[in-house]
Amino acid sequence: MTDFSKHLVLAKETGDFITQSPDPFHSIKNISNNLRDSGFQNLSIHESFVGNLKPGSKYYYTLNDTTIVAFVVGMKFQPGNGFKVIAGHTDTPNLRVKPLSKYTGSSGCIQVGVECYGGGLWHTWFDRDLGISGRVLVRTSSNEIKQKLVKVDKPVARVSTLCIHLQNSEERTAFKVNKENHMIPIISTETSYLKDSVEQQLSFKDTWKDAQEPLLLKLIAEQLDIEVSDIADFELSLFDTQPACIGGINDEFLYSARLDNLATCFVSIKALIEHSSSLEDDEDISLVVLFDHEEVGSASSVGAGSPIMSEAVKRISSSFLPGGNMNTDLYVRTIHKSFVLSVDMAHAIHPNYSSKHEKSHSPKMNAGVVLKSNGNQRYTTNSITGFVIRELSRIANLVPLQEFVVRNDCPCGSTIGPIISSNTGIRCVDAGMPQLSMHSCREVMGTADLTNGLELFKAFFCYFRDIDSKLQLTNICLPCA
Repeated sequence: MTDFSKHLVLAKETGDFITQSPDPFHSIKNISNNLRDSGFQNLSIHESFVGNLKPGSKYYYTLNDTTIVAFVVGMKFQPGNGFKVIAGHTDTPNLRVKPLSKYTGSSGCIQVGVECYGGGLWHTWFDRDLGISGRVLVRTSSNEIKQKLVKVDKPVARVSTLCIHLQNSEERTAFKVNKENHMIPIISTETSYLKDSVEQQLSFKDTWKDAQEPLLLKLIAEQLDIEVSDIADFELSLFDTQPACIGGINDEFLYSARLDNLATCFVSIKALIEHSSSLEDDEDISLVVLFDHEEVGSASSVGAGSPIMSEAVKRISSSFLPGGNMNTDLYVRTIHKSFVLSVDMAHAIHPNYSSKHEKSHSPKMNAGVVLKSNGNQRYTTNSITGFVIRELSRIANLVPLQEFVVRNDCPCGSTIGPIISSNTGIRCVDAGMPQLSMHSCREVMGTADLTNGLELFKAFFCYFRDIDSKLQLTNICLPCA
């Protein structure tokens, strides 16, 4: 029997991080704190990098407080050398409060208008105890606008199912969700609402505030210890208040919300931090970039479809050049020496739906990281990039990798690998730690796979250049006629 006790420390650390990170804003805040505590220097994107970066040093910067770029500079780095990149994303499918939160429907209850973000399994959000978190813009006494994060761990919202006694035979057969009509959370009853006379107390000559649910504004103000009149705007999400926990008979599972993709975020940053203590012989930049908006297509200023990746290569490399000028030839050489390990969670085979997996490509939980391939380029893995990762696993004596290809009669998901590769020209492979219940309000993965992921990510930073230097791909050897 496998001993899972050796994986528990990392699993609990990962679970604690996810519990404290209910939205991308909190995820980036907590990641930034980890990096800063590990000696990483915070850079401003508004100031020049030229002359301010040094070999052997470690840095990070954020964009919109939902995307982060963290990197360490090898002691032997020279401009023109490559970038070893691990890329992931910070967003997850969830319920997000609409810009105008007041919901005009009643039936004796006070509700808040929400929209469904991403491709969630929305039926799993019913009958869960939901908190509220996100970013609030606050107007100060000097009329400046400051950002504050709010996280209400108390269950203040709930989307309730319709009782079986009021469902007809067709409704009992299949649970169908109308996202506009059925997903509106209840936060209070009209009785308590009128008793407090909240709406009368919070009357504004402000079109935006007058369209907000007064109880929501009051809750935010109390949490941040400000006046309701100080609230200028917000971006708020609902989240399941049940914390992550270790489960399974032998402690082999991590049960949590947002495993896709915060488990990857935590492990990749941890790998970078651990690698940062051994940079003496490193000739490259080791970098982790965690984007926002992957779940909705990555087409934003802070998504994988943005210039963030190419800008990072240019700004970091050029900071070591006289005058900070990087010509096209040097940039292209850098690109072709670089490699992206795109890591998003992967689909483990479900024992109750095993027919949904192609028989020869059925990854299991606690059996290693999954290489994801698709001939239609939904994933970027090919014979070269896949070989690099398999070779990493071999020389680092890791648990064997697993392979995933979707069945021909099933649709295939995608992730940020193809977007980064097509935008930058950097070689890329798609991989991920296997899990079940992807995009559910509550997901599950194997605790051993967190360790497997961490070891693979560290091996990538340590050994990639050795493997890449042995690939002789300039000339293709053809057999004699």
